[in-house]
Amino acid sequence: MRHFFILGLLLIIHTTGVVAQNDFRIMFYNVENLFDTHDDPLKEDDDFLPDGFMRWTSWKYWEKLRNITRVVTAVGGMQSPALIGLCEIENDSVLFDLTRRSSLRAQEYDYIITDSPDGRGINVALLYQRDQFKPLQTSEYEIKFRSEKIRPTRNILHVTGELLNGNLLDIFVCHFPSRSGGQRESEPARVEAAALLKDKADSLLIRRENAHIVIMGDFNDHPDDKSLSQVLGAESLMSPLQRDRLYNLFRHRTKEAEYGTYKYQGKWEILDQFIVSGNLLMEGSRIRVKGNEAHVFNAGFLLEDDERYYGKKPYRTSAGPRYIGGFSDHLPVYMDLVLILENH
Repeated sequence: MRHFFILGLLLIIHTTGVVAQNDFRIMFYNVENLFDTHDDPLKEDDDFLPDGFMRWTSWKYWEKLRNITRVVTAVGGMQSPALIGLCEIENDSVLFDLTRRSSLRAQEYDYIITDSPDGRGINVALLYQRDQFKPLQTSEYEIKFRSEKIRPTRNILHVTGELLNGNLLDIFVCHFPSRSGGQRESEPARVEAAALLKDKADSLLIRRENAHIVIMGDFNDHPDDKSLSQVLGAESLMSPLQRDRLYNLFRHRTKEAEYGTYKYQGKWEILDQFIVSGNLLMEGSRIRVKGNEAHVFNAGFLLEDDERYYGKKPYRTSAGPRYIGGFSDHLPVYMDLVLILENH
């Protein structure tokens, strides 16, 4: 079906000269501990073994893959997302199972995953549809902390790829250090992660006249926290737009009480975010964010009653060792790009 769509698209370009493609959807999802059931002797994955603390059996694993597939399909609507950033992925074998051995295989995703020094062995990854995005260069950046007391964390994934209109798109997928030990005590680790990310983004903005940058991830910080607002310099959409600046598509929503991707002690927080370069928000750009907005996907099947506090909360896979059978403790986020295709 997708191939007929592209054929029709090319026919429209030939007859009219210019057309907008409105269906390039990008999704990010913290999938909450996507581990296989096999022991990696080099990583701390013993909890996720059949006889481990989580009693992580093959049935639970394949049910998890089915649930992720259901979420991806729902976020895609009529057409699956062209790009999907994922975090809390153990290794490439789980991505092989997800993209080749689950019903998601019909969507023809390939994948790129990091090889991080994180002690638990979790990584970030990018799924991409081969007919929508052509990777040209892949890098991963290790965050080397100044203090030896800070444990190694997930690498930042950077993929440069070509779109259907010939433009380059730079994708960063992040999973910043957790808030374990408290927000204030753990903040220096996220500040260092943000400093590295800023250095890489700035180098692109300097090197390319029109760098198209999409940064997505679970930042374990709010859009207005120090790491993102001050160190990375991701501004609000309410600020004047400049091509060489970064803008957080969720920063203007931080004061909304019932809005977020993660719920902690009864309070919704926006930890999963999209940050883009300014030229993706400007009229006349050949690539731009549709409506200059991103969305939290909060479909009812991803939520359950929050009996301890109030309202709803994410319907997660497990609560400690107790298997619940849900999806994740985070909600996914998504945004759409509009691509201008021209006939030369």
